[in-house]
Amino acid sequence: MSSTYSTNLAIELMGAGEQAGNWGSTTNTNLGTLIEQAISGYTTQAVVTGTDTTITIPNGATGVARNMFIELTGTGGASTNLIVPANKKLYFIYNNSTGAVTVKVSGQTGISVPAAAKIVLVSNGTDVVVATNYLASLTLGAALPVASGGTGVTTSTGSGANVLSVSPTFTGTPTLPTGTIAVTQSPGNNTTAIATTAFVTAATGTLGTMSTQNANNVAITGGTVSGLSSLGVSGTATATTFSGAGTSLTGTAASLSIGGSAASATDATNILGNSTQYYQNVTGSRSYSVTYTNSTGKPIWVWFSSNQPRSGAVTECYVNGALACYTHMDLYPRAFACFVVPIGATYYITGGSNIDYWLELR
Repeated sequence: MSSTYSTNLAIELMGAGEQAGNWGSTTNTNLGTLIEQAISGYTTQAVVTGTDTTITIPNGATGVARNMFIELTGTGGASTNLIVPANKKLYFIYNNSTGAVTVKVSGQTGISVPAAAKIVLVSNGTDVVVATNYLASLTLGAALPVASGGTGVTTSTGSGANVLSVSPTFTGTPTLPTGTIAVTQSPGNNTTAIATTAFVTAATGTLGTMSTQNANNVAITGGTVSGLSSLGVSGTATATTFSGAGTSLTGTAASLSIGGSAASATDATNILGNSTQYYQNVTGSRSYSVTYTNSTGKPIWVWFSSNQPRSGAVTECYVNGALACYTHMDLYPRAFACFVVPIGATYYITGGSNIDYWLELR
């Protein structure tokens, strides 16, 4: 019977009555070379970037793939593969090439081994897989870096969580462990350091009132302001409402309402009849059919009287070119009329000849 070979290590199995006088040589090769190679063999194998390097286990002869420990040299990287036979056996791989190398059975996926990595693999008869994924315990000679899933430190001053050796970038909504007290930033710290509520309270507790700030004029674009003893409003306001007790209101507004028992319409200086207006006799400076402009910044009230040489004459009053009022001379004959002139409006009177009185509340 002729010799056969073992399934995985390809050791020569001599047939009965075979190799008379050569048993010693064959046995020495099996035990002293092939089995020793499979148990403790260490060899190097060069690889080339982007190519397949195939190693084998020849029947009854030495082969690179039979070695237990294989050190890869040369240039690794993308599409660099070490092709091993489908024989079931362990491989200790040290990738000492310049880039990653995938160890696999031809046509399979295999395991990518990074440059400088040392790993235990096994061919399971179909493909190459990692030989182990569990350690009952592990003692490291140095700190495991963060990039490898460690903390990067050898001791921890915290409890219940990893302590990182460098300042991390937080994402999402990070929270402190229950019971943890954060360190409050120092007063005046205007960096991007995270501030605690204690820091914010200390920093904002001395804001004071609006009038004590660096800018005494505060622009308010909306909302409600309360608790003010006095308030000056400037600019254009389409609707301004003052509520509560008040003693003086200044400025202009398209719409102004005043609430509270201590406030009244006479408190505003831009409305008709306010406390700064008084009746003035302007007869000497007024004439019929001459246009005048109300530039006082508040509405004014005009009253006039006239006499005519004949009855039935018509006197007309115009504001901004529109008829505001008119009157017929009676049998006396005498006429009088009054009208209001808004802020900035023009006004004039026509149809008369003599002016007795022209009075204005302005």
